[in-house]
Amino acid sequence: MNMHNQRRKFLVTGASGYVGGRLVRALVEENSDVRILVRDANKVIDQPWASWVDIRTGSAESYEDVFDALIGVHTAYYLLHSINLGPNFNQIEADMARNFARAAADAGVQQIIYLGGIANDKNISKHLSSRAKAGEQLASTSVAVIELRAGIIIGSGSASFEMLRHLTHRLPLMTTPKWVSNKTHPIAIRDVLYYLKAAGQLEKPVTQVFDIGGPEVLTYADMMQKFAKLSGLRKRWIIKVPVLTPKLSSLWIGLVTPVPTALARPLVGSLISEVVADPAKSIDGLIPKPENGLLDVETAINLALSRTTTHGVETRWSDATMPTAPWQKAQGDPSWAGEMVFRDRREATTDVSADLVWKQIESIGGDNGWFGADLLWYARGLLDRAFGGVGLRRGRRDPDFLRVGESLDFWRVEELERGKHLKLYAEMILPGKAWLDFQIEEVGGKTHVTQEAIFSPRGLGGQLYWAAVSPFHSFIFPTMLKNIIKKAKSS
Repeated sequence: MNMHNQRRKFLVTGASGYVGGRLVRALVEENSDVRILVRDANKVIDQPWASWVDIRTGSAESYEDVFDALIGVHTAYYLLHSINLGPNFNQIEADMARNFARAAADAGVQQIIYLGGIANDKNISKHLSSRAKAGEQLASTSVAVIELRAGIIIGSGSASFEMLRHLTHRLPLMTTPKWVSNKTHPIAIRDVLYYLKAAGQLEKPVTQVFDIGGPEVLTYADMMQKFAKLSGLRKRWIIKVPVLTPKLSSLWIGLVTPVPTALARPLVGSLISEVVADPAKSIDGLIPKPENGLLDVETAINLALSRTTTHGVETRWSDATMPTAPWQKAQGDPSWAGEMVFRDRREATTDVSADLVWKQIESIGGDNGWFGADLLWYARGLLDRAFGGVGLRRGRRDPDFLRVGESLDFWRVEELERGKHLKLYAEMILPGKAWLDFQIEEVGGKTHVTQEAIFSPRGLGGQLYWAAVSPFHSFIFPTMLKNIIKKAKSS
Protein backbone atom coordinates (compact mmCIF):
# COMPACT_ATOMS: atom_id res chain seq x y z
CA MET A 1 0.00 0.00 0.00
CA ASN A 2 1.42 3.36 -1.02
CA MET A 3 1.25 5.91 1.74
CA HIS A 4 2.23 9.55 1.75
CA ASN A 5 4.00 11.49 4.46
CA GLN A 6 2.46 14.87 3.69
CA ARG A 7 0.07 16.19 6.35
CA ARG A 8 -3.33 16.68 4.74
CA LYS A 9 -6.57 18.11 6.07
CA PHE A 10 -9.53 15.79 6.66
CA LEU A 11 -13.19 16.64 7.05
CA VAL A 12 -15.36 14.20 9.00
CA THR A 13 -19.13 14.47 8.74
CA GLY A 14 -21.30 12.57 11.20
CA ALA A 15 -18.76 13.23 13.97
CA SER A 16 -21.50 13.15 16.62
CA GLY A 17 -22.55 9.67 15.47
CA TYR A 18 -21.37 6.16 16.26
CA VAL A 19 -18.68 5.61 13.60
CA GLY A 20 -17.81 9.28 13.05
CA GLY A 21 -16.99 9.98 16.69
CA ARG A 22 -14.60 7.04 16.82
CA LEU A 23 -13.00 7.91 13.51
CA VAL A 24 -12.26 11.46 14.68
CA ARG A 25 -10.54 10.11 17.78
CA ALA A 26 -8.50 7.66 15.70
CA LEU A 27 -7.38 10.41 13.30
CA VAL A 28 -6.51 12.79 16.12
CA GLU A 29 -4.43 10.09 17.81
CA GLU A 30 -2.36 9.91 14.63
CA ASN A 31 -1.81 13.69 14.72
CA SER A 32 -3.95 14.27 11.64
CA ASP A 33 -5.33 17.71 10.75
CA VAL A 34 -9.06 17.20 11.32
CA ARG A 35 -12.08 19.39 10.75
CA ILE A 36 -15.63 18.28 11.53
CA LEU A 37 -19.02 19.50 10.35
CA VAL A 38 -21.85 19.20 12.90
CA ARG A 39 -25.23 20.84 13.31
CA ASP A 40 -24.60 21.69 16.96
CA ALA A 41 -21.09 22.15 18.40
CA ASN A 42 -22.44 21.57 21.91
CA LYS A 43 -22.96 17.91 21.01
CA VAL A 44 -19.23 17.30 20.65
CA ILE A 45 -17.72 19.89 22.98
CA ASP A 46 -17.29 17.32 25.78
CA GLN A 47 -15.52 14.80 23.57
CA PRO A 48 -11.86 14.29 24.61
CA TRP A 49 -10.78 15.23 21.08
CA ALA A 50 -12.86 18.42 20.82
CA SER A 51 -9.97 20.83 21.49
CA TRP A 52 -7.85 19.11 18.84
CA VAL A 53 -10.18 19.58 15.87
CA ASP A 54 -11.57 22.46 13.86
CA ILE A 55 -15.30 22.46 14.59
CA ARG A 56 -17.60 23.91 11.92
CA THR A 57 -21.35 24.14 12.44
CA GLY A 58 -23.89 23.84 9.68
CA SER A 59 -26.33 21.58 7.86
CA ALA A 60 -25.26 18.96 5.33
CA GLU A 61 -28.34 19.97 3.35
CA SER A 62 -26.98 23.50 2.86
CA TYR A 63 -24.58 23.93 -0.06
CA GLU A 64 -23.04 27.03 1.55
CA ASP A 65 -22.41 25.30 4.89
CA VAL A 66 -20.84 22.27 3.22
CA PHE A 67 -18.75 24.33 0.79
CA ASP A 68 -17.35 26.49 3.60
CA ALA A 69 -16.44 23.38 5.63
CA LEU A 70 -14.71 21.78 2.62
CA ILE A 71 -12.44 24.70 1.72
CA GLY A 72 -8.81 23.54 2.10
CA VAL A 73 -9.81 19.90 2.70
CA HIS A 74 -7.99 17.13 0.84
CA THR A 75 -10.06 14.13 1.98
CA ALA A 76 -13.69 14.22 3.16
CA TYR A 77 -15.36 11.37 5.06
CA TYR A 78 -19.06 11.11 4.29
CA LEU A 79 -20.67 9.28 7.23
CA LEU A 80 -24.21 10.64 7.03
CA HIS A 81 -27.51 8.83 6.67
CA SER A 82 -31.18 9.71 6.93
CA ILE A 83 -32.84 6.36 7.54
CA ASN A 84 -35.10 7.74 10.27
CA LEU A 85 -36.54 10.63 8.32
CA GLY A 86 -39.77 9.03 7.18
CA PRO A 87 -40.83 7.17 4.02
CA ASN A 88 -38.90 9.51 1.68
CA PHE A 89 -35.55 9.01 3.40
CA ASN A 90 -34.07 7.57 0.18
CA GLN A 91 -34.72 10.81 -1.70
CA ILE A 92 -33.41 12.87 1.21
CA GLU A 93 -30.21 10.79 1.24
CA ALA A 94 -29.72 11.15 -2.51
CA ASP A 95 -30.25 14.92 -2.45
CA MET A 96 -27.90 15.36 0.50
CA ALA A 97 -25.17 13.26 -1.14
CA ARG A 98 -25.53 15.14 -4.45
CA ASN A 99 -25.25 18.46 -2.63
CA PHE A 100 -22.12 17.28 -0.82
CA ALA A 101 -20.49 16.05 -4.04
CA ARG A 102 -21.15 19.34 -5.81
CA ALA A 103 -19.72 21.37 -2.91
CA ALA A 104 -16.68 19.07 -2.73
CA ALA A 105 -15.95 19.54 -6.43
CA ASP A 106 -16.26 23.32 -6.18
CA ALA A 107 -14.02 23.39 -3.07
CA GLY A 108 -11.26 21.36 -4.74
CA VAL A 109 -11.51 18.24 -2.56
CA GLN A 110 -9.34 15.41 -3.89
CA GLN A 111 -10.96 12.37 -2.25
CA ILE A 112 -14.32 11.45 -0.72
CA ILE A 113 -14.53 8.32 1.45
CA TYR A 114 -18.03 6.97 2.00
CA LEU A 115 -19.18 4.20 4.33
CA GLY A 116 -22.16 2.41 2.80
CA GLY A 117 -23.71 -1.05 3.09
CA ILE A 118 -23.10 -4.30 1.18
CA ALA A 119 -25.72 -4.47 -1.56
CA ASN A 120 -25.09 -7.56 -3.71
CA ASP A 121 -28.35 -9.46 -3.22
CA LYS A 122 -31.01 -9.05 -5.92
CA ASN A 123 -33.61 -8.87 -3.13
CA ILE A 124 -32.15 -5.62 -1.87
CA SER A 125 -33.90 -3.64 0.86
CA LYS A 126 -34.97 -0.02 0.48
CA HIS A 127 -32.38 0.94 3.09
CA LEU A 128 -29.45 -0.71 1.29
CA SER A 129 -30.70 0.52 -2.06
CA SER A 130 -30.72 4.05 -0.66
CA ARG A 131 -27.17 3.68 0.64
CA ALA A 132 -26.00 2.53 -2.80
CA LYS A 133 -27.84 5.42 -4.46
CA ALA A 134 -26.12 7.87 -2.12
CA GLY A 135 -22.80 6.43 -3.24
CA GLU A 136 -23.73 6.98 -6.87
CA GLN A 137 -24.62 10.61 -6.15
CA LEU A 138 -21.34 11.19 -4.34
CA ALA A 139 -19.51 9.87 -7.41
CA SER A 140 -21.47 12.09 -9.82
CA THR A 141 -18.74 14.76 -10.04
CA SER A 142 -15.03 14.74 -10.84
CA VAL A 143 -14.03 14.11 -7.20
CA ALA A 144 -12.64 10.60 -6.59
CA VAL A 145 -14.87 8.49 -4.32
CA ILE A 146 -13.95 5.36 -2.38
CA GLU A 147 -17.13 3.63 -1.25
CA LEU A 148 -16.56 1.08 1.51
CA ARG A 149 -19.59 -1.19 1.85
CA ALA A 150 -19.90 -2.99 5.17
CA GLY A 151 -22.37 -5.46 6.63
CA ILE A 152 -23.33 -5.63 10.31
CA ILE A 153 -20.82 -3.67 12.38
CA ILE A 154 -20.02 -5.32 15.71
CA GLY A 155 -18.93 -2.92 18.42
CA SER A 156 -20.05 -1.62 21.78
CA GLY A 157 -22.76 0.97 21.25
CA SER A 158 -23.69 0.18 17.64
CA ALA A 159 -27.40 -0.17 16.87
CA SER A 160 -26.86 -3.60 15.30
CA PHE A 161 -24.90 -4.80 18.34
CA GLU A 162 -27.49 -3.48 20.81
CA MET A 163 -30.28 -5.15 18.85
CA LEU A 164 -28.40 -8.46 18.84
CA ARG A 165 -27.46 -8.18 22.52
CA HIS A 166 -30.91 -7.44 23.85
CA LEU A 167 -32.70 -9.97 21.66
CA THR A 168 -30.34 -12.67 22.88
CA HIS A 169 -30.36 -11.66 26.55
CA ARG A 170 -34.10 -11.18 26.94
CA LEU A 171 -35.54 -13.99 24.86
CA PRO A 172 -34.34 -17.53 25.66
CA LEU A 173 -37.17 -18.75 23.42
CA MET A 174 -38.13 -16.68 20.43
CA THR A 175 -40.26 -16.91 17.35
CA THR A 176 -38.41 -15.19 14.57
CA PRO A 177 -38.94 -14.42 10.90
CA LYS A 178 -37.16 -16.57 8.36
CA TRP A 179 -34.56 -13.87 7.73
CA VAL A 180 -32.61 -15.12 10.74
CA SER A 181 -31.33 -17.85 8.39
CA ASN A 182 -30.00 -15.35 5.86
CA LYS A 183 -26.24 -15.08 5.58
CA THR A 184 -24.47 -12.02 6.97
CA HIS A 185 -20.88 -10.86 6.81
CA PRO A 186 -20.20 -8.98 10.06
CA ILE A 187 -17.13 -6.84 10.65
CA ALA A 188 -15.67 -5.41 13.86
CA ILE A 189 -15.80 -1.64 14.34
CA ARG A 190 -12.03 -1.74 14.87
CA ASP A 191 -11.54 -3.09 11.35
CA VAL A 192 -13.99 -0.61 9.83
CA LEU A 193 -11.91 2.20 11.35
CA TYR A 194 -8.73 0.57 10.02
CA TYR A 195 -10.04 0.65 6.46
CA LEU A 196 -11.41 4.18 6.80
CA LYS A 197 -8.08 5.49 8.07
CA ALA A 198 -6.03 3.59 5.49
CA ALA A 199 -8.23 4.85 2.65
CA GLY A 200 -7.47 8.38 3.76
CA GLN A 201 -3.71 7.83 3.51
CA LEU A 202 -3.48 6.57 -0.07
CA GLU A 203 -0.95 8.35 -2.23
CA LYS A 204 -3.33 8.95 -5.15
CA PRO A 205 -7.10 9.53 -5.33
CA VAL A 206 -9.10 6.40 -6.09
CA THR A 207 -12.62 5.89 -7.40
CA GLN A 208 -13.98 2.41 -6.69
CA VAL A 209 -16.56 0.46 -4.69
CA PHE A 210 -15.20 -2.09 -2.20
CA ASP A 211 -16.96 -4.61 0.04
CA ILE A 212 -15.42 -5.02 3.50
CA GLY A 213 -16.30 -7.92 5.78
CA GLY A 214 -14.75 -9.93 8.58
CA PRO A 215 -13.26 -13.43 8.21
CA GLU A 216 -16.58 -15.25 8.75
CA VAL A 217 -19.89 -15.55 6.94
CA LEU A 218 -22.72 -16.82 9.15
CA THR A 219 -26.44 -16.44 9.72
CA TYR A 220 -28.03 -13.98 12.12
CA ALA A 221 -29.22 -16.98 14.16
CA ASP A 222 -25.61 -18.21 14.38
CA MET A 223 -24.53 -14.83 15.71
CA MET A 224 -27.25 -14.94 18.36
CA GLN A 225 -26.06 -18.36 19.52
CA LYS A 226 -22.45 -17.17 19.63
CA PHE A 227 -23.53 -14.14 21.61
CA ALA A 228 -25.45 -16.31 24.09
CA LYS A 229 -22.43 -18.60 24.57
CA LEU A 230 -20.00 -15.73 25.13
CA SER A 231 -22.44 -14.10 27.56
CA GLY A 232 -22.69 -17.27 29.63
CA LEU A 233 -26.28 -17.92 28.59
CA ARG A 234 -27.86 -21.18 27.57
CA LYS A 235 -28.49 -21.97 23.94
CA ARG A 236 -31.36 -19.92 22.56
CA TRP A 237 -34.36 -21.74 21.09
CA ILE A 238 -35.23 -20.12 17.80
CA ILE A 239 -38.50 -20.98 16.06
CA LYS A 240 -38.75 -19.58 12.55
CA VAL A 241 -42.15 -18.46 11.34
CA PRO A 242 -43.03 -17.07 7.90
CA VAL A 243 -45.62 -14.51 9.00
CA LEU A 244 -43.42 -11.88 10.68
CA THR A 245 -43.08 -9.15 8.08
CA PRO A 246 -40.30 -6.54 8.40
CA LYS A 247 -42.87 -4.07 9.75
CA LEU A 248 -44.09 -6.49 12.42
CA SER A 249 -40.51 -7.51 13.19
CA SER A 250 -39.46 -3.90 13.74
CA LEU A 251 -42.43 -3.30 16.07
CA TRP A 252 -41.43 -6.39 18.04
CA ILE A 253 -37.77 -5.29 18.21
CA GLY A 254 -38.89 -1.82 19.27
CA LEU A 255 -40.66 -3.36 22.28
CA VAL A 256 -37.91 -5.84 23.25
CA THR A 257 -34.71 -3.86 22.65
CA PRO A 258 -33.55 -0.26 23.22
CA VAL A 259 -33.55 0.34 19.45
CA PRO A 260 -36.72 2.30 18.59
CA THR A 261 -39.05 1.00 15.90
CA ALA A 262 -38.14 3.82 13.51
CA LEU A 263 -34.49 2.71 13.51
CA ALA A 264 -35.24 -1.02 13.77
CA ARG A 265 -37.32 -0.94 10.57
CA PRO A 266 -34.43 -0.20 8.14
CA LEU A 267 -32.09 -2.49 10.10
CA VAL A 268 -34.55 -5.37 9.82
CA GLY A 269 -35.19 -4.49 6.19
CA SER A 270 -31.48 -4.97 5.51
CA LEU A 271 -31.61 -8.48 6.99
CA ILE A 272 -34.06 -9.56 4.30
CA SER A 273 -31.12 -9.49 1.93
CA GLU A 274 -28.08 -11.77 2.18
CA VAL A 275 -25.38 -9.27 3.08
CA VAL A 276 -22.18 -10.99 1.99
CA ALA A 277 -19.07 -9.33 0.53
CA ASP A 278 -18.36 -9.99 -3.14
CA PRO A 279 -14.77 -11.28 -3.67
CA ALA A 280 -14.70 -9.33 -6.95
CA LYS A 281 -15.00 -6.14 -4.87
CA SER A 282 -12.19 -7.05 -2.47
CA ILE A 283 -10.08 -4.20 -1.14
CA ASP A 284 -7.02 -6.40 -0.51
CA GLY A 285 -5.27 -5.20 -3.67
CA LEU A 286 -5.42 -1.61 -2.48
CA ILE A 287 -5.28 -1.93 1.30
CA PRO A 288 -3.87 -5.13 2.83
CA LYS A 289 -5.52 -6.65 5.90
CA PRO A 290 -4.30 -5.51 9.33
CA GLU A 291 -1.00 -7.03 10.43
CA ASN A 292 -2.72 -9.38 12.90
CA GLY A 293 -5.65 -10.08 10.57
CA LEU A 294 -9.31 -9.11 10.79
CA LEU A 295 -11.14 -9.88 14.04
CA ASP A 296 -13.41 -12.91 14.02
CA VAL A 297 -16.97 -12.63 15.30
CA GLU A 298 -16.29 -14.09 18.74
CA THR A 299 -13.36 -11.77 19.39
CA ALA A 300 -15.37 -8.76 18.19
CA ILE A 301 -18.31 -9.68 20.43
CA ASN A 302 -16.00 -10.24 23.41
CA LEU A 303 -14.39 -6.84 22.93
CA ALA A 304 -17.78 -5.16 22.64
CA LEU A 305 -19.09 -6.95 25.74
CA SER A 306 -16.02 -5.99 27.77
CA ARG A 307 -16.45 -2.35 26.78
CA THR A 308 -20.12 -2.48 27.76
CA THR A 309 -19.40 -4.22 31.09
CA THR A 310 -16.65 -1.79 32.10
CA HIS A 311 -18.62 1.27 30.94
CA GLY A 312 -16.00 2.00 28.31
CA VAL A 313 -18.46 2.68 25.50
CA GLU A 314 -17.04 5.64 23.59
CA THR A 315 -19.91 6.41 21.22
CA ARG A 316 -23.43 4.99 20.87
CA TRP A 317 -26.03 4.76 18.13
CA SER A 318 -28.23 7.07 20.21
CA ASP A 319 -25.59 9.82 20.31
CA ALA A 320 -26.82 11.04 16.94
CA THR A 321 -29.76 13.42 17.31
CA MET A 322 -33.09 11.73 16.94
CA PRO A 323 -34.92 12.76 13.77
CA THR A 324 -37.75 15.22 13.98
CA ALA A 325 -40.78 13.07 14.61
CA PRO A 326 -44.33 14.03 13.60
CA TRP A 327 -45.22 15.04 17.14
CA GLN A 328 -42.09 17.25 17.39
CA LYS A 329 -42.30 19.11 14.07
CA ALA A 330 -44.50 21.86 15.45
CA GLN A 331 -44.10 21.54 19.18
CA GLY A 332 -45.10 24.51 21.25
CA ASP A 333 -47.64 27.18 20.46
CA PRO A 334 -47.04 29.44 17.43
CA SER A 335 -44.91 32.51 18.11
CA TRP A 336 -47.79 34.88 17.42
CA ALA A 337 -49.83 33.24 20.17
CA GLY A 338 -47.26 33.84 22.91
CA GLU A 339 -45.70 30.62 24.15
CA MET A 340 -47.36 29.15 27.23
CA VAL A 341 -45.04 27.49 29.75
CA PHE A 342 -45.95 25.32 32.74
CA ARG A 343 -43.41 24.79 35.51
CA ASP A 344 -43.04 22.46 38.47
CA ARG A 345 -40.31 24.03 40.59
CA ARG A 346 -38.83 22.43 43.71
CA GLU A 347 -36.08 23.85 45.91
CA ALA A 348 -34.10 22.58 48.85
CA THR A 349 -31.14 23.72 50.94
CA THR A 350 -28.79 21.24 52.58
CA ASP A 351 -25.55 21.04 54.53
CA VAL A 352 -24.28 18.38 52.13
CA SER A 353 -21.50 19.63 49.88
CA ALA A 354 -22.34 20.74 46.35
CA ASP A 355 -19.92 18.16 44.93
CA LEU A 356 -21.76 15.27 46.58
CA VAL A 357 -25.17 16.55 45.48
CA TRP A 358 -23.93 17.05 41.93
CA LYS A 359 -22.55 13.52 41.85
CA GLN A 360 -26.08 12.18 42.41
CA ILE A 361 -27.66 14.52 39.86
CA GLU A 362 -25.18 13.56 37.14
CA SER A 363 -25.79 9.86 37.83
CA ILE A 364 -29.56 10.07 37.27
CA GLY A 365 -31.31 7.60 34.95
CA GLY A 366 -30.28 4.36 33.30
CA ASP A 367 -29.58 1.55 35.73
CA ASN A 368 -29.28 4.12 38.52
CA GLY A 369 -32.97 4.96 38.28
CA TRP A 370 -34.78 8.22 38.92
CA PHE A 371 -34.57 8.55 42.70
CA GLY A 372 -37.97 7.16 43.55
CA ALA A 373 -41.25 6.41 41.78
CA ASP A 374 -39.31 4.18 39.40
CA LEU A 375 -42.48 2.19 38.67
CA LEU A 376 -44.14 5.34 37.33
CA TRP A 377 -41.08 6.16 35.24
CA TYR A 378 -41.09 2.59 33.91
CA ALA A 379 -44.79 2.85 33.03
CA ARG A 380 -44.17 6.14 31.20
CA GLY A 381 -41.37 4.48 29.27
CA LEU A 382 -43.62 1.58 28.27
CA LEU A 383 -46.31 4.01 27.13
CA ASP A 384 -43.77 5.87 25.04
CA ARG A 385 -42.53 2.66 23.39
CA ALA A 386 -46.08 1.53 22.69
CA PHE A 387 -46.65 4.69 20.63
CA GLY A 388 -43.36 4.39 18.76
CA GLY A 389 -41.15 6.52 21.01
CA VAL A 390 -37.68 5.77 22.35
CA GLY A 391 -38.76 4.73 25.86
CA LEU A 392 -36.32 4.23 28.74
CA ARG A 393 -34.24 1.41 27.28
CA ARG A 394 -31.59 3.63 25.71
CA GLY A 395 -30.17 4.00 29.22
CA ARG A 396 -26.87 5.80 29.70
CA ARG A 397 -23.48 5.61 28.00
CA ASP A 398 -21.67 5.88 31.36
CA PRO A 399 -23.21 5.34 34.84
CA ASP A 400 -21.52 8.38 36.39
CA PHE A 401 -20.66 10.98 33.76
CA LEU A 402 -22.70 12.76 31.09
CA ARG A 403 -21.80 14.65 27.92
CA VAL A 404 -23.78 17.36 26.15
CA GLY A 405 -25.78 15.88 23.28
CA GLU A 406 -25.90 12.28 24.43
CA SER A 407 -29.07 10.35 25.17
CA LEU A 408 -30.26 9.52 28.67
CA ASP A 409 -33.27 7.18 28.66
CA PHE A 410 -35.95 9.24 26.86
CA TRP A 411 -34.10 12.50 27.51
CA ARG A 412 -31.13 14.17 25.81
CA VAL A 413 -28.49 16.25 27.59
CA GLU A 414 -29.06 19.77 26.30
CA GLU A 415 -26.91 21.80 28.71
CA LEU A 416 -24.24 20.74 31.17
CA GLU A 417 -22.05 22.86 33.42
CA ARG A 418 -20.42 20.25 35.59
CA GLY A 419 -21.04 20.83 39.28
CA LYS A 420 -23.64 23.54 38.66
CA HIS A 421 -26.24 22.91 35.96
CA LEU A 422 -27.87 20.04 34.07
CA LYS A 423 -30.69 20.50 31.57
CA LEU A 424 -32.39 17.54 29.89
CA TYR A 425 -34.66 17.79 26.85
CA ALA A 426 -37.48 15.25 26.51
CA GLU A 427 -37.48 13.02 23.41
CA MET A 428 -40.55 11.08 24.49
CA ILE A 429 -43.83 11.44 22.60
CA LEU A 430 -45.47 14.56 23.98
CA PRO A 431 -48.01 17.18 22.88
CA GLY A 432 -45.40 19.87 23.41
CA LYS A 433 -41.80 20.37 24.53
CA ALA A 434 -40.43 19.42 27.95
CA TRP A 435 -37.25 19.86 29.95
CA LEU A 436 -35.96 18.73 33.33
CA ASP A 437 -33.54 21.25 34.83
CA PHE A 438 -31.22 21.03 37.85
CA GLN A 439 -29.19 23.91 39.27
CA ILE A 440 -26.81 23.97 42.24
CA GLU A 441 -25.34 26.98 44.00
CA GLU A 442 -23.58 27.55 47.31
CA VAL A 443 -25.36 30.09 49.52
CA GLY A 444 -24.05 31.03 52.97
CA GLY A 445 -21.99 27.88 53.29
CA LYS A 446 -24.91 25.65 52.32
CA THR A 447 -25.92 23.97 49.06
CA HIS A 448 -29.08 25.24 47.39
CA VAL A 449 -30.65 22.89 44.83
CA THR A 450 -33.30 23.89 42.31
CA GLN A 451 -35.13 21.23 40.33
CA GLU A 452 -37.60 22.33 37.67
CA ALA A 453 -39.81 20.49 35.19
CA ILE A 454 -40.71 22.78 32.29
CA PHE A 455 -43.43 22.11 29.73
CA SER A 456 -44.43 24.15 26.69
CA PRO A 457 -47.75 22.69 25.48
CA ARG A 458 -48.96 22.30 21.93
CA GLY A 459 -52.46 23.71 21.91
CA LEU A 460 -55.32 22.48 24.04
CA GLY A 461 -54.09 18.87 23.91
CA GLY A 462 -50.84 19.89 25.56
CA GLN A 463 -52.65 21.82 28.28
CA LEU A 464 -54.91 18.85 29.03
CA TYR A 465 -51.85 16.58 29.14
CA TRP A 466 -50.18 18.77 31.77
CA ALA A 467 -53.37 18.81 33.85
CA ALA A 468 -53.56 15.00 33.65
CA VAL A 469 -49.97 14.37 34.76
CA SER A 470 -49.74 17.09 37.42
CA PRO A 471 -51.08 14.82 40.20
CA PHE A 472 -48.25 12.38 39.47
CA HIS A 473 -45.73 15.24 39.42
CA SER A 474 -46.81 16.24 42.92
CA PHE A 475 -45.42 12.90 44.09
CA ILE A 476 -42.58 12.21 41.63
CA PHE A 477 -40.65 15.47 41.75
CA PRO A 478 -40.60 16.15 45.53
CA THR A 479 -39.56 12.53 46.03
CA MET A 480 -36.80 12.88 43.45
CA LEU A 481 -35.28 15.96 45.07
CA LYS A 482 -35.56 14.53 48.57
CA ASN A 483 -33.86 11.26 47.57
CA ILE A 484 -31.08 13.04 45.66
CA ILE A 485 -30.12 14.88 48.86
CA LYS A 486 -30.65 11.78 51.01
CA LYS A 487 -28.31 9.69 48.86
CA ALA A 488 -25.77 12.52 48.72
CA LYS A 489 -25.72 12.54 52.54
CA SER A 490 -25.07 8.81 52.72
CA SER A 491 -22.42 8.75 50.02
